[in-house]
Amino acid sequence: MTISNIMTQIDRVAERYPQRICYQDGLQTYTYAQLKIESDRVAAFLQAQNLRQRAPVVVYGNQTFETVVTFLGAVKAGHAYIPVDSHSPKERLVQINEVAHPAAVLEVVDLPLELDGPQIIKQQALKQVRNQGSLTYDRQQSVTGDANFYIIFTSGTTGVPKGVQISHNNLLSFVNWMLADFNLYEGIRALSQASYAFDLSVMDLYPTLALGGTLVALDKAVTDNFKQLFATLPQLKLNEWVSTPSFIEICLLDPNFNQKNYPTLNRFLFCGEELTVKTASKLQAQFPDAEIYNTYGPTEATVAVTSVQITAALLKKYDRLPIGKAKADTQMYVVDETGQPLSTGENGELIITGPSVSKGYLNNPEKTKKAFFQVDTQQAYHSGDLGFIDDQGLIFYRGRTDFQVKMHGYRIELEDVDQNLLQLDLVKQASTVPCYNDMHKVTQLVAYIVPNANDYTDKLTLTKAIKMALGQAVMPYMIPQRLVYQDKLPLTINGKVDRKSLMAEVNQS
Repeated sequence: MTISNIMTQIDRVAERYPQRICYQDGLQTYTYAQLKIESDRVAAFLQAQNLRQRAPVVVYGNQTFETVVTFLGAVKAGHAYIPVDSHSPKERLVQINEVAHPAAVLEVVDLPLELDGPQIIKQQALKQVRNQGSLTYDRQQSVTGDANFYIIFTSGTTGVPKGVQISHNNLLSFVNWMLADFNLYEGIRALSQASYAFDLSVMDLYPTLALGGTLVALDKAVTDNFKQLFATLPQLKLNEWVSTPSFIEICLLDPNFNQKNYPTLNRFLFCGEELTVKTASKLQAQFPDAEIYNTYGPTEATVAVTSVQITAALLKKYDRLPIGKAKADTQMYVVDETGQPLSTGENGELIITGPSVSKGYLNNPEKTKKAFFQVDTQQAYHSGDLGFIDDQGLIFYRGRTDFQVKMHGYRIELEDVDQNLLQLDLVKQASTVPCYNDMHKVTQLVAYIVPNANDYTDKLTLTKAIKMALGQAVMPYMIPQRLVYQDKLPLTINGKVDRKSLMAEVNQS
């Protein structure tokens, strides 16, 4: 199936199957008819507000049907939405407001502070609109083509978040690839766990709605409570799983997380961070009949641009899994530090070019110019990710340019150290960070480790054993000088290992 307009397709499903369930939140379910009617009402209301044409609006909410309705209503009205999760720090909301200059802030849940500038549409007013507002809006104004569909803010190196602009055309390229390449099917039940402020959520959100499927929401309060999580998951009757590798690693701690107890779960899609051989092997052993896909892509290229199905042969062949091949409408190549293309097998920066690449950062021409450029009329992006392409055309990720450090003259990839640590039987999770001196030079590497159960009676002998085992696989200068043991590693709100907080902890003195 190929679609030409996202909103038209979702409305078409609603007209054809009005009573079909589009969203499930606990015991509460919502139909496609409700989705269409309520989003139409939000669209009519927003168009009546005389907001700045095409100006973005902030949607402040959480993992709920009402949040999705508000997203769609904004797009129908002609405004890109900026998702801000209610669990975000207040400071982030202030920063986004200062960068984006939104025309309005739509409260799905109450704002925790006052904001200067935008019209604030209060939670109660928005609820009233959804329940009994006008259904008539001007479809000619709806977002299409190169107009922004959503803007997701990612962390900036200066501490000020950057707003990645994703157009309707960008999103259409991504969704049509999902519908073509992942064996998804009409009526599919997909996990909706990632925060809507994290673009991984788009991987389940729009393909599922385009297929007339059901988004099965998993609230943050449930995901944060392992006992409740393990009790809730079997009740969801999922067909498709979308998450970061970190989240599936948590779920694999439950011995009951297997094919027998989840007979309908037959698709796993991963993005957002590196999927390890160890995690993929364990998942395949637990779900031997399921299809497992590893995908890769930065927010700036609309969620993901590469994929590969994980097979037993692939797991046997590689120590670090490939991220796959680029989708059909996208080209990827590798360049050196001067921007010159590299040959097959050579490691360098991954460049992405194609119709899903963003036009740039909102109200930030300087950062846009630095990261984006044109190749034969196609938009291209400096990913900042390191990798290489083999002679089969498979792409391999090898870390971040900003996770590359120099110590004692040696260039070290922190994620390379992590991956080698994760190969060890003694290690369950690992994240390596640099420790700097007052001259901003790296003086040592510190590895934060969640160990597997072992027979060592003290940390000193455990550390010696890990360092000795690691020394069999890496050069001596790559072995962390210090190992810090923890019960669990901190995660960002997006479900990734929070390397930045660990770096801050190491360097706080």
